[in-house]
Amino acid sequence: MSRKHSHTDSVIGIDIGGTGIKGGIVRLKDGEMVGERYRIDTPQPSTPQAVATVVKAIVDELMTREHAPADDAPVGITFPAIISHGVARSAANVDKSWIDADVDKIFGDELGRDVQVMNDADAAGLAEARYGAGEGVKGTVLVITLGTGIGSAFIHDGRLIPNAELGHLEIDGFDAESKASASARERDNLSWDEYAVRLQRYFEHVEFLFSPELFIIGGGISKRSQDYLPLLKLRTKIVPAQLQNNAGIVGGALQAAVHFKITK
Repeated sequence: MSRKHSHTDSVIGIDIGGTGIKGGIVRLKDGEMVGERYRIDTPQPSTPQAVATVVKAIVDELMTREHAPADDAPVGITFPAIISHGVARSAANVDKSWIDADVDKIFGDELGRDVQVMNDADAAGLAEARYGAGEGVKGTVLVITLGTGIGSAFIHDGRLIPNAELGHLEIDGFDAESKASASARERDNLSWDEYAVRLQRYFEHVEFLFSPELFIIGGGISKRSQDYLPLLKLRTKIVPAQLQNNAGIVGGALQAAVHFKITK
């Protein structure tokens, strides 16, 4: 059950991945990390209790630090799944026993405090919209991550519309991410020019459907954006992400702060 929280200028964010779970203290006014991230390998098998135990260990470590948030501050947690009303409806790169699990309750019970759990791509997108490349942009901002698949976050006037799975749009008879993800480029041994042709087809389609004000490109391949973004011809401005590997932690913390009315 949600409770009234003490005022705090920072919140802990936890980013759960298939190989590692990392956390940090996020300063809400500017989205900056206070101190170093703390990381523990994802347990194998990554069952709910095993993961919850690691999350608690990370939160406990972060709470010993000088700039830790208030003892009753909520924790924001990102999870690699579709999250609907706190329940996991899928399980990407974690144990399948998470499917239909009440993720909010599992972590809330383990930590003994309020938590807000959200999809990992949504968290990264929210962070970019508030503190990164999308800061101050009105209208629709689409954050697209190019990696093993295609992740996406749909932001409108700074507010997240959760669980937009734009990597699974069907284009030319194929699941989009099967042709336009970063892993597809490597699998098919594409040059940057050849890869840009696929990206052009994908982004043209998404642009037609949603008419965004801005595309932000995340994922590890965003570091090579100069090799392919200039080759794309779109009406919509398209730029690389800024927050890189901290985006999940920052977005998770921000969503918890907004949900529990610590910040707007």
